Amino acid sequence: MELARRTIDAHTDAGPDEDGIHTMGAAVMAADYRMFAGVNLYHFTGGPCAELVALGAARAQGARQMRCIVAVGNHGRGIIGPCGRDRQVFVDYYPTMRVIVPTPEGPRSVLAADLMPLTQRWTPEGMNRLDPSLYQDPDTAGPQIIRFNPRYLEDVRSGAKTKTTRFRDPAQLGPARLVFASDPEVVLPAEVTGIRHCLVSDLTHQDAQAEGLRTATELREGLKSHYPELAGTDEVDVITFQINDRTGAA
Repeated sequence: MELARRTIDAHTDAGPDEDGIHTMGAAVMAADYRMFAGVNLYHFTGGPCAELVALGAARAQGARQMRCIVAVGNHGRGIIGPCGRDRQVFVDYYPTMRVIVPTPEGPRSVLAADLMPLTQRWTPEGMNRLDPSLYQDPDTAGPQIIRFNPRYLEDVRSGAKTKTTRFRDPAQLGPARLVFASDPEVVLPAEVTGIRHCLVSDLTHQDAQAEGLRTATELREGLKSHYPELAGTDEVDVITFQINDRTGAA
């Protein structure tokens, strides 16, 4: 939100209460936590909104999957919800991205797919049928999302990987969506069947083998590459899951 605000405040071409070409700023956070900004380019033929410019900037700099997006108006107007066209774009390309929207109770983060309940996703091949695992009623929470690097997709699909160890990334028992930051994104419906809290130093060879590795040392080294600040005395969550099918949804 702050990046979007700074961007439009620095680059708007309109004074207070004036119309202009650049009056909205947006920022998007990619799956790897990098952030990218953009401003709108108003035109009567349908110039792009700030959110679409930010998504294009992210793609141009190597980002492929997005975690979160927000748009902010110039001159302190605050968060502005996405228009209908933007919502359709989000659903088509990033249905599990979270969108920050204004509400009477303050900013709220919602899934892109929940902004357009019962819609259908567009693809170059045509419209896809409704996928209930992706589209939830906006008044209810959808299954939790657990994100993975795409290199783990085949191991999870085959059952070779049934655990994931997380640091400051909590999960809960019950239905889940395993989201792989591939291009295009892949979503596997799943169930979280167990959560064990333990110290990094207490991870076992069995934990490593359930993640497709061999030893606890190898698991700890892998965690260190994901979380450079991780220490042996830190607590992690060992999450056990099982997928509900072997196909997934792109």
